[in-house]
Amino acid sequence: RDWSSDVCSSDLHDHLSNDGYGAPVAFTGMSWSGFRPSDDACTYGYLIPSNAHAAVVLEHLAHLPDTTAVPEALRARAETIAAHIREAVQHHGTTHANGDLTYAYEVDGLGNVVHMDDANVPSLLSLPYLGWCASDDPVYLATRRWVLSQQNPWFVSGSHAAGIGSPHTPPGHVWPIAIALAGLTAAETTEAQQALDMLESTDAGTGQMHESFHADDPHTFTRPWFSWADMTYVHLVLRSLGLAFD
Repeated sequence: RDWSSDVCSSDLHDHLSNDGYGAPVAFTGMSWSGFRPSDDACTYGYLIPSNAHAAVVLEHLAHLPDTTAVPEALRARAETIAAHIREAVQHHGTTHANGDLTYAYEVDGLGNVVHMDDANVPSLLSLPYLGWCASDDPVYLATRRWVLSQQNPWFVSGSHAAGIGSPHTPPGHVWPIAIALAGLTAAETTEAQQALDMLESTDAGTGQMHESFHADDPHTFTRPWFSWADMTYVHLVLRSLGLAFD
């Protein structure tokens, strides 16, 4: 079942279904999540961006250069779990959109899937930024095309900006975090520059990044100062100048 429309219902945002237990899931080898990075409740328990992030972090742990800091048994366990998660994401966490293989946002291992992406990180848009894949990976590129289109229920386009929003903020609002991540994961420098220009022209004269703002009116925003958005903007600036340590 495609929950693209159902997932927009406000009663799904702050508590889990099934009397707080969440939707039923099958074993897949992935880790279970109750809530998304936005703090909104998951519709299905296997949140693909978070599993991808977990796999990458576990791989970093397994390959730390200082062998005295991480016991060999822990190192081996981290590597094994990471491999299981990677295999599970590839097997259970993909779907099809417009005839292309793409990553899903959430699945349950029973065949149900949520087609969307949220501005908060980990997100599908941020997968190369997290180290899961290259920015020119074919499955990622197909996923990126979908999430940065009107087919994504949380994609917002207006007279001043276009990008990914969230059920966590009012309708019509785009998040600077997502705009910055679109630039940071872009394969083309022109797209990164467009993201920078968009961010700098929509700060409502405050000199700061907001949590979100209305795509048709940047002076309508949530949170006058949001350090997470500030830092993704700064990272994009440093990357554009060749000064980022990625």
